Amino acid sequence: MNKAQLVETIADKVGGRQQAAEAVDAVLDAIVRAVVAGDRVSVTGFGSFEKVDRPARYARNPQTGERVRVKKTSVPRFRAGQGFKDLVSGSKKLPRGGEVAVKKAPKGSLTGGTRTTAKAAAKKATAKKATAAKTTAAKRVAAKKVTAKKVTAKKVTAKKTTATRAASKTAAKKTTAKKATAKKTTAKKATAKKTAPAKKATAKKAPAKKSAARKTTAKKATAR
Repeated sequence: MNKAQLVETIADKVGGRQQAAEAVDAVLDAIVRAVVAGDRVSVTGFGSFEKVDRPARYARNPQTGERVRVKKTSVPRFRAGQGFKDLVSGSKKLPRGGEVAVKKAPKGSLTGGTRTTAKAAAKKATAKKATAAKTTAAKRVAAKKVTAKKVTAKKVTAKKTTATRAASKTAAKKTTAKKATAKKTTAKKATAKKTAPAKKATAKKAPAKKSAARKTTAKKATAR
């Protein structure tokens, strides 16, 4: 079946051959333009049209067998839908008369809001990557903040420990000084106690000497 035969087949259903030709041309033009732009055209139950990039490669010339380098290129590709495949394989029977052979599109799929294209998929992938990058950056910032808080807490703890140790050393020094002062005071008291009896003994001896001198003076006066 060629294009003219296709137009003749659907002419009665769309109201005439001219309307059928315009409809076929419009559909084919829309598909070609979308695929060239890199979009994927999907018809539920029928199949999908898309653009495929082929990398540079080496091939063989079938006539000469010579190895030939093929440049990188892009080609259109059609993938049949499952309903189309089932009808061709015979697992499902074609409907009789003028019934629709291809499965009808679900409600809401023809509004243009739910059509999935290559650009839309690329945008979604880019959005996901951006979201993932933001999430990763946020996690890194949060981890850095937590680490900074831990380091700060360690520094504060170290300062408190150092201050406590310094206070303990100061208290020990004061205690040692008090003990030394107490020892000196005790030693002074002991010295004072030892000195007091000696002074008393000296005081007692002094009056004895005076009495002996008086007696000697009296003897001398009597002898005269």
